[in-house]
Amino acid sequence: MTARRGRTLLVVTLAAVLLAALWLALRPADRAAPVTVGATGAATPSPPVGPPVLVPGRPGESALVRPAQEVRDTASPRHNSLDVWFVRMMIPHHQQALEMAELAPDRAASPGIRALADRIRAAQGPEIGLMRGWLSARGLPAEVPGHDHGTMRGMQSPEAVRRLTDARGAEFDRLFVEMMTAHHQGAVTMATDLLRVGVDQQLNEFANAVATEQTVEIDRMRALL
Repeated sequence: MTARRGRTLLVVTLAAVLLAALWLALRPADRAAPVTVGATGAATPSPPVGPPVLVPGRPGESALVRPAQEVRDTASPRHNSLDVWFVRMMIPHHQQALEMAELAPDRAASPGIRALADRIRAAQGPEIGLMRGWLSARGLPAEVPGHDHGTMRGMQSPEAVRRLTDARGAEFDRLFVEMMTAHHQGAVTMATDLLRVGVDQQLNEFANAVATEQTVEIDRMRALL
């Protein structure tokens, strides 16, 4: 009985060894990374391209499978020079709106004008911080040396701001609505222009909000008078 068990164990062991050897002989060889030959004739591994990418088609069209490298090469830039221009111009534009709005609490006769000025300060102050943060995250300076911000759409001249500063009561209300309406219209135009040429998604959403909200405020100011 002991001899029979020994023979059985020997057969099982030999079978296991043979199966292991057969598996090693038949398994597929590891695929080597593709190589490229440089100018010196030395072969260097090519960088991995990655798996194919499924690219959605346009409305009514089927999706396409394209090489990953091709998709990366044709991707849209995260921002362009017009995005940067918009942010750099809109910062001083907002700053002037804040300057005018800060005059209202002590000068406006209409509670509606004072409330509107409060909303402008509450909205545009944080928006300046957002725009400065957008530039800082990309290593871009906020200032444009030598640029005359007074030429921007809707910007009020220093003389006009002085008249607003000196005005009180109903005269202040009239000048504030007149100047802030023109100022808002300039911002709406700048934002609408960006929506046609900008590529940064965050800025497109911001410009759309500026155009919408300031159009509403223009209507509110006109209704106040």
